[in-house]
Amino acid sequence: MATNGSGVGSGSSAGQDRASASGGAAGEARSWRVTQVLGVPVAVSANVFAAALELKQRGGGQIVTLNAEMTMAARANPELGAAIAAAELVIPDGAGVVWALARQGYRVRRSPGIELARALLEYGARHGWRVALVGASPEVMASLRERLVAEIPGLDLVLTLHGYQDPALWPGLEAELRGLRPDLVLAALGVPRQETWIQRLHQGQPGLWMGVGGSFDVWAGSKQRAPAWMGRLQIEWLYRLIQEPSRWRRMLALPAFAWEVLRRG
Repeated sequence: MATNGSGVGSGSSAGQDRASASGGAAGEARSWRVTQVLGVPVAVSANVFAAALELKQRGGGQIVTLNAEMTMAARANPELGAAIAAAELVIPDGAGVVWALARQGYRVRRSPGIELARALLEYGARHGWRVALVGASPEVMASLRERLVAEIPGLDLVLTLHGYQDPALWPGLEAELRGLRPDLVLAALGVPRQETWIQRLHQGQPGLWMGVGGSFDVWAGSKQRAPAWMGRLQIEWLYRLIQEPSRWRRMLALPAFAWEVLRRG
C-alpha cells in the first residue's frame, strides 16, 4: 500500500548499517535494511506495510513505531532501549527520525503507526486474522470495539482488554491472550510500557504485536488526529501539544533530539 510506504535512497554510512538478517522457514534475508538513529535501530523499507506482512509470514514479531521522543526515551531508559533493539521491525513514525535518516543519505517518507495499524486491521479482516486489542480506558475500549466492528466488515476481535485492569488480573489475562495466539495484537498502553510489555509477551507467538500509542483514542472518536495539512508540514506534534498542554515537558525531547543529531554530524 503506497500510503504506508517509505521511498528508499542510497548513500548511508556503511558503518551505521546492520546487515540484513536471515530468518523465516526458508532462511531468506529480510527485504528491509536496518540502520540507526542516535544508536536506536530503525528500518529503511520501500513499503512498511509489505514489510509487516513479510514479518507475519516469517513467523511474526514486534513492530515499533519510532519517533524523536521515543528515541530520546530509549537512550535514557535501558529497558525501553533493549525492547526496541530486540524488536523485529522498527518503522520511522516521526518526522524527526525521517529527517535524521535523510542526513545519512536515506530518502524515506514518514510512516505513521496509526496508518499501518489500520491497514493491518483491514487486511486482517479480509484474510481471516484473529485480532486482539489491549489498552486505553474502559470507555474508549467499549467505543472502539463497537466502531471497528461497524467500520471494518469481517473483523474478528477475539479479545479486547482495557488498560486499567486490576494488577492482580494481568497475569491471567496475559496467559489468556497468549493462549489465543492471535494474528495481530495492538497495544495502546503508552511508551515505554507497551514496548516492554510486548517484548515480554510476544516471544514464541505467531502474530504481529504492535504498540499504537493514542490510536485507540482517535479511532474511538475521543480525540482527533491532526489535519492532513499539518501532517504534510510535519507539525503534528504541535497539534498534539495544543490538545494536551501537559505534554510540554515531553516535547522538550524534540530540540534535544535535533541538537544531538546535528552534533553527531
